[in-house]
Amino acid sequence: MTLRRPMTVSPLWLQGSILTFIIGFTILAFSAVRIYQDPAPVPEKIVDETGKVLFTRQEILDGQELFLTYGLMQFGTIYGHGAYLGPDFTADYLHREAESMIRRYGGTEGARGRVRRELQENRYDPATGTLIWTQGQAEAFEEIHRHFGEMVYGRKVSGEGLKPAMIADDAETRAITGFIAWTAWTAVARRPGRAYSYTNNWPPEELVGNSLTGDAIMWSALSLVALLGGIGIVLGLYGRFSGAVGWHETEERRVRFVSPASVPLTPAQRVTAWFFLVAAVLFLLQNLIGGATVHYMVEAGGFFGIDLPRWLPYNLTRTWHLQMAIFFVATVYLAAGIFLAPLIAGREPKGQWVLASTLLGALAVVVFGSLGGEYLSYHGMLPRGQRAFLGAQGWEYLDLGRLWMYLLIVGMVLWLAIIYRGLRPRLATESRGNLPWLFMYSALSIPAFYAVGLLTHTQSTFAIGDFWRFWVVHLWVEDFLELFTTMLVALIFVLMGIVSERFATRLIYFDVMLYSVGGVVGTLHHCYFSGGPAVEMALGAFFSAAEVIPLTLLTVEAWSFLQLGNRQQPGDVDSFPHRWAVLFLASVGFWNFLGAGVFGFLINLPVVSYFEIGTLLTSNHGHAAFMGVYGMLALALTVFCIRYLARPEDWSEGLVRFSFWATNLGLVLMILGHLFPLGVLQLGDVVTNGYWHARSEWFRNYPWLSWARMPGDLVFMAGSAPMAWLALKVALRTRRTIEPTAPSESNLAATLYTEVTPTGATSGA
Repeated sequence: MTLRRPMTVSPLWLQGSILTFIIGFTILAFSAVRIYQDPAPVPEKIVDETGKVLFTRQEILDGQELFLTYGLMQFGTIYGHGAYLGPDFTADYLHREAESMIRRYGGTEGARGRVRRELQENRYDPATGTLIWTQGQAEAFEEIHRHFGEMVYGRKVSGEGLKPAMIADDAETRAITGFIAWTAWTAVARRPGRAYSYTNNWPPEELVGNSLTGDAIMWSALSLVALLGGIGIVLGLYGRFSGAVGWHETEERRVRFVSPASVPLTPAQRVTAWFFLVAAVLFLLQNLIGGATVHYMVEAGGFFGIDLPRWLPYNLTRTWHLQMAIFFVATVYLAAGIFLAPLIAGREPKGQWVLASTLLGALAVVVFGSLGGEYLSYHGMLPRGQRAFLGAQGWEYLDLGRLWMYLLIVGMVLWLAIIYRGLRPRLATESRGNLPWLFMYSALSIPAFYAVGLLTHTQSTFAIGDFWRFWVVHLWVEDFLELFTTMLVALIFVLMGIVSERFATRLIYFDVMLYSVGGVVGTLHHCYFSGGPAVEMALGAFFSAAEVIPLTLLTVEAWSFLQLGNRQQPGDVDSFPHRWAVLFLASVGFWNFLGAGVFGFLINLPVVSYFEIGTLLTSNHGHAAFMGVYGMLALALTVFCIRYLARPEDWSEGLVRFSFWATNLGLVLMILGHLFPLGVLQLGDVVTNGYWHARSEWFRNYPWLSWARMPGDLVFMAGSAPMAWLALKVALRTRRTIEPTAPSESNLAATLYTEVTPTGATSGA
């Protein structure tokens, strides 16, 4: 029987992490039960006052599926969720409905009061499943259906960034309008026994009497108290125990880094060179597609006179821009895991390179298959029954068809098997609470929490489908990739000898405990206004404030983190070969605090989100958080790994330096020159003129701000080119394979550094 090495830290760290994990998911499970019990109802049929059926439950669900699979969620928004060029269809319908009814009733103040009463009155009978609309509501529906048919579905020429005559079937356009009309009904009809609608009175709309609820104000105030109190408590504890969890050591460690050219490579590590090439190409293409996407804000009918919407409409380029960003980051993470496994275990099983090559091929099938499927789906080239499976499901972040989701999950499971197979000798000798096992657990969370997205279907009740979608958007992207990020950073620093395994393990457990409650339950801040019960707003507001606390600690530790890369042996010119990789990692901390912390908290309070959701401030947060954190981490991992894969004559510090400054400066210019100021102006327009108005073409009044984004885009694109060039050279001319030797049982790495003793002698790590 193999004896396991004891835990390098106290078992209390593991026990505390498990406890907070259970608490967080228990609260989230409670919210899942409540959302199934009390979502906004979908009536069996909607009729007018004469009993004439306007549309049925199945037509509403079919309309939702058509709305998604034609990519309309990647053109405008529904309940504030989606893309930003088009209108928010819920708010737009509701405003047009109110205006239409007021005109029909005479346009007087009395007519306005009547419209408010009719729209707020809930005439849904749960016993029969029938919803009765007034004649004014029924006539407004027909009027708005004609408007959408002319301006959105069947527009004869390119405009608004959409393909001309996108939807020709009148039955399909009527079903889509029925779905939108249902969302507008949920936004104004009062919940039984409550003074607010199914969406907590969202959107703000004076004509129908929708205004901020008392609950939104109360929970916003309490979440601020939670934030300030939580930061005070955590910083106090951190001050007391900072020596145990910070990015620093209490002991003096001097290391000499092994030259990358002399570090042995395994066959599977060599295969990762092609992963990094694929990732670099995806990164470059994603930037180019992003430039075309944002150009629609200044020229909705084309691209410098070219009729681009006919082939690549906004909803398609926006989908590809988002999907390529996810694929770029995921590809680097997969490659980094395969590359690091032999460094942790000290050996590589036979045939590992075959599995890695198989995974690379499978990844290519998923990437290009899903992008092609989205093209066919949005252009209506697939039979309706196959659109969601082979084409696009159309949920933002889960746009790819169901087949490609299945294959992506299978690919991630294969990756997990590769990681486990590589680590198995090491895992057999380690306590299940030590760093190698933590790396394995974090890898396991990647396919596990992405697979939750399978619970979202194109015909799911929207509140339920959106809830599970945000498990992927928030838990997978914002929490577990965040933990995987911390794990990779800590692990790389251990492998380089910069921090000890004990300190890295403590830091990871500390991070897990902070995210397990605030980050997990904070998922609900996405669901304030999607038709779920009001308890989601209470829990989401209170706990999402706690998400800022670990990001605050990152800022406190930023200087210590940055100084870790400066541990060099005097007189050794190339003593630290990973300066730019560490600087990319340092930028991850900066963007984590600014993008996820400051910009995230700016929009998470219910009292702010009520007016802000679906504006460019959301996009501002998304760009700073996703690209700033996961994108920069992906670049850091790419630089770290290809430093070992590259032949010395192919490596270029100058190209990497340029890429670092160009990508970071470009992102700053994007945010400060476009997204943030335009988002603030848009928020002001919501408060002044109403949400429907701020989501119309108002931003075309500020074309200079949209053009002001171009310098940032160009600089950022320029920063992606050197990575593609380096990755291409490395893929074509990777260093030869040398099998590594096994490390000692007390250390994770024996190949990247040697430790320098106080007397100047060296000893193997």
